[in-house]
Amino acid sequence: MRKGIMARAAAGRGRTLRFRPKHSAVLRRPSRARLTVMIGAPHLAEVAALVGDPARANMLCALIDGRALTAKELAGVAGVTPQTASGHLARLAGGRLLDVVKQGRHRYYRITSPQVGRMLESIMTVAAGGPPRYRPPSKIDDAMRRARTCYDHLAGRLGVGIADAMCGRQHVILADEIGEVTDAGSEFLAGFGVDLADAQRRRRLFCRACIDWSERRPHLAGAVGAAIAQRCFDLGWIERIRRDRSLIVTRDGQRGLAEVFDLTL
Repeated sequence: MRKGIMARAAAGRGRTLRFRPKHSAVLRRPSRARLTVMIGAPHLAEVAALVGDPARANMLCALIDGRALTAKELAGVAGVTPQTASGHLARLAGGRLLDVVKQGRHRYYRITSPQVGRMLESIMTVAAGGPPRYRPPSKIDDAMRRARTCYDHLAGRLGVGIADAMCGRQHVILADEIGEVTDAGSEFLAGFGVDLADAQRRRRLFCRACIDWSERRPHLAGAVGAAIAQRCFDLGWIERIRRDRSLIVTRDGQRGLAEVFDLTL
């Protein structure tokens, strides 16, 4: 028996011992299909890098209400020099997040489309639900939460309050990110002075829900939301504040909102 053991040992010399796992399927090489990079991933990373810079993020937030501002104004918002701001704005325009409008000797920058505005508002909603961070109380924050613009429609307690009033009266039906204006809602908006026929002609979503980052509930967006906001401006119910997106609700606005939407801010 000893000779047999020695013989088998001699025969095994020079061989490499390999570990064979019991469940070999666990260590299988992934198929090539699983490792294929999504086509849109590089573009996603590019846009995320553009938005992720603090200076550029401040610029985009200043433009999210649809206004057009100069490079000097945006440099002040971002807290950078005009030369640095010029570089940031060139990157944002190159990434098609901003458009450049020339008017005489001035160049104005504005957000390219409502889709960019929705993206920024969605990012702010996600950020608001992240880990709590200490921020000292700010009058600007309070004003933004009370009433502000979200690209071209109303947000904050003002926007959510109008949406709640219209949903409660069955003037609109909101679900997820879609919305529908009822027949009663069409009649109500016509009486309020909103031209729904003009809103329907616009090349954008007619009515949709947009989750408000400060209230965590939906406000009205789309062509209908923009038309309501414009009507409130035309009536003198709300006024813009130059430094940011927050709005002032005038005395006429307080009376009108209470009368038309049963809303008190």
